[in-house]
Amino acid sequence: MAGNVSIDHITKLTSRSNAPFEARVPGSKSYTNRALLLAAQRPGQTRVTGALHCDDTLYLADCLDSFDGLEVKRTDEGFTARRRDGALGAASADLFVGAAGTPARFLLSFASSAEGTSIVTGNERLCERPMSHITEALTAAGIRCEHIDKPGCLPVRVHGGQPNSTTWTIDGSVSSQFVSSLLLLAAQQNGGPVEVRVPGHLVSRPYVEMTLRMLNDHGITATEKDTNVFEVQPGIPANDTIPVEVDASGMSYFLVAAAITGTRVRIPGIAANSAQGDVGLAFALERMGCELEFANGGLELKGGPLRGIDIDMESMPDTVLSLAIAAAVASGETRITNIANLRVKECDRIHAAAAELNRLGVPTEEGDDFLVIRPNGPIGQATVSTYDDHRVAMSFGLFRLLGDGVEIEDPACVAKSFPAFWDELARFKEHHERG
Repeated sequence: MAGNVSIDHITKLTSRSNAPFEARVPGSKSYTNRALLLAAQRPGQTRVTGALHCDDTLYLADCLDSFDGLEVKRTDEGFTARRRDGALGAASADLFVGAAGTPARFLLSFASSAEGTSIVTGNERLCERPMSHITEALTAAGIRCEHIDKPGCLPVRVHGGQPNSTTWTIDGSVSSQFVSSLLLLAAQQNGGPVEVRVPGHLVSRPYVEMTLRMLNDHGITATEKDTNVFEVQPGIPANDTIPVEVDASGMSYFLVAAAITGTRVRIPGIAANSAQGDVGLAFALERMGCELEFANGGLELKGGPLRGIDIDMESMPDTVLSLAIAAAVASGETRITNIANLRVKECDRIHAAAAELNRLGVPTEEGDDFLVIRPNGPIGQATVSTYDDHRVAMSFGLFRLLGDGVEIEDPACVAKSFPAFWDELARFKEHHERG
């Protein structure tokens, strides 16, 4: 859905205002995806407000709209869903989600609740990413799933039907999205309660906690009975309006922009106790030397001389690349650990971070589940490969504020999560240079 984009206007910051820049960060992609699923489960009309319009959420809305008995449309404030009573019919066309991993994993479960067969598929990269954990869990629960081309990957044909048990097991060691997918499906069942068990390690736990909070906020009781054992009491979402919180992943770039330029930024609409794990980046930057304050319904961060840190980022994986940019201009080594699942994102983000930082002259070591960044001088000049990954483009694009010579291979790929990103970064620059 992206097009050609020029970022020639994003150049070195030449002055710094004492006044904070108030960033216009869109709604959370994670919240929007879950809100669309909740809206699609509720008979009648449901509004999703403050939602993010980006490639991922628009693909998901279009796919939901293709089910018989469900209409999902974009609005100025978000989306509107209208659903008939009773079961839905299968999708009228293949459910193509582009590169969107979360919508794909959510749709595999959602399609099982519709009568008939639906096919979930995506672009070439998405069809390489792992899907076997969710399809194996659905199969064990009595839902027939067929991998059409390659075992464990999309495209997958899902045959609608009722699960044959109320105790489901899912592997959560690769992606928490599999767990959230089953929790959302559990809410749709006729009987209950439904128990979702996750043996072993659960990665990116804050995203599962976000799903539980959203279910409870909308009248569906969902609890963690024991470690990694979740119970959902099926029910219909109670509210006809589902608000979406500001995107903590999206705000990360403006926090880092302030951190590396020694400026101030304010992010309205986010709290210290947000269910989004990525809010943890603000506290990580505070450890690196920034000043942080939560007040008046938002946060404010002031950049300063940065120092390297050791940090476990399993709970905030989508901000690893953002922190890596701050680390590249810090004093001393930064070690980022417990990030193995970044290798199965839109690209292998561990390798992308290491390869592109090294290309720019920042010595960086990669391991199976870690990055070590050892800055030793100014950022060099090079064209950064973006691997068709929005987060690579946005994070490395911040270097343009520090000097000339950093080009971004495919700036348009930011449309996946933050279509107005470059305009907002230009507004950051203009704010400070106007003084």
